Amino acid sequence: MALLSRLFRTAPVVRCVRNVCAAHPVEEPKVLFNGKEDRPFSDFLVDTHQRAHTYLRISLTERCNLRCQYCMPEEGVELTPHKQLLSTEEVIRLARLFVGEGVNKIRLTGGEPLVRPDLVEIVRELSSIPGLDTVSMTTNGLTLWRHAAALKEAGLKQVNISLDTLQPAKFEFVTRRKGWDRVVRSLNECISVGFEPVKVNCVVMNGLNEDEILDFVAFTEDKAVDIRFIEYMPFDGNRWNSKKFLSYADMLASIRQRWPDLETLPNSANDTSKAYRVPGFVGQIGFITSMSEHFCGTCNRIRLTADGNFKVCLFGNTEVSLRDAMRDGVSDEELLEVIGAAVKRKKARHAGMLNIAKMKNRPMILIGG
Repeated sequence: MALLSRLFRTAPVVRCVRNVCAAHPVEEPKVLFNGKEDRPFSDFLVDTHQRAHTYLRISLTERCNLRCQYCMPEEGVELTPHKQLLSTEEVIRLARLFVGEGVNKIRLTGGEPLVRPDLVEIVRELSSIPGLDTVSMTTNGLTLWRHAAALKEAGLKQVNISLDTLQPAKFEFVTRRKGWDRVVRSLNECISVGFEPVKVNCVVMNGLNEDEILDFVAFTEDKAVDIRFIEYMPFDGNRWNSKKFLSYADMLASIRQRWPDLETLPNSANDTSKAYRVPGFVGQIGFITSMSEHFCGTCNRIRLTADGNFKVCLFGNTEVSLRDAMRDGVSDEELLEVIGAAVKRKKARHAGMLNIAKMKNRPMILIGG
């Protein structure tokens, strides 16, 4: 218990003890996730609201070669010293541990994961873990065109590329860097090597790119892409304010004016995106409505920051250091107690858009996109 109390940053610890007593075995509960009753699921990854967490997002680095306004303060962020970041071996150890308890999807994020020189090797190692169905990645796409084929060969199944504008000049304004043409080249290269669909993350902000929503929809006419319009979310240093916020309902209404026959597509139980397609178009669109219509009730996602902190909610400010626990020499069973205690403390929902805007949290780049 002393280990748990020391590792958690805030709030009291609820102890989570796994039933490993061979003399008195108890059948682990079957939990509904992915829309059906699946294999018995570890209690360590089930919270008090009966949400089973099957999706782990791992940030591989805090560094990035862009400076997007909604992700990083203009002055940048203070980076964690390299020795305090998770090593590749620590990342793989934790991945194996989570998959052993029921995680079946891992997304690699950053920062920008492609600044890691060993990214292909990490993907290959993760893809070899028994029980892990999907390794995916979110990237700004700046250098992805060079590595797309190698990553796919290594086992990467899905790619999300961040692209908030179809205008090169505006791209430079949003990201404070050049490179729009390279991102589009990466998108086309991903389609060419067989990633399907390629997902494009577009953060929509009033006064910045809301005038391009219809252009992004039209982009799906002959490209196998899934454009995901993301509501602007508040994080430390991104100067969020309600005037910049554009809701999913408003976006959808403007699209329906142009394409009144827009059709709703089915979503699986844990999807974060509400999916639509214009009839006859090759690609599709979706909306991530974290602020206006949260999906906390079906959340199956947990996060690992580049410096080894475990976050059970993107918008929560309570973290526990798995890095410190590992470097203190704890066993996997002790690590699972730490993980389980954190999961059991996950709240039913986030605090709401206006309250989140007032809360202290990391900048998005230090959490992992």
